[in-house]
Amino acid sequence: MPDFEIPEDALQERFLAASGPGGQNVNKVATACQLRCDVFRLGLSPEVYARLRALAGSRMTAAGEIVITARTHRSQEANREEARARLANLIARAHVREAKRIKTKPSRAAKARRVDAKKQRSNVKQGRGRVRPD
Repeated sequence: MPDFEIPEDALQERFLAASGPGGQNVNKVATACQLRCDVFRLGLSPEVYARLRALAGSRMTAAGEIVITARTHRSQEANREEARARLANLIARAHVREAKRIKTKPSRAAKARRVDAKKQRSNVKQGRGRVRPD
């Protein structure tokens, strides 16, 4: 559901010192972005909330916040963009409802073909084995 807007007041950003690319810059600048999203401020329906909770897994806290940490890029802005994109992707995936499975039944002809194949296979296997002199 791409038209879902994440309200700014539901988000909270923090920048941390990150490991990874950046050389000695890593030791001086806080480039990793930790994005926290208060799920209750999003106004999701109960079904979407349940799917989001399942998709988020350990990224969701007991207080109902999703915590996403992005640290793959060298700049704060790139990590910030990545964190927001990952959050938007997660929420979009939660809005997708799985199609219900419709039970199907094999036809009578299909059952007959299966039984015939089993009988044929049984005859092949019975033909194997020890030959007894009569």
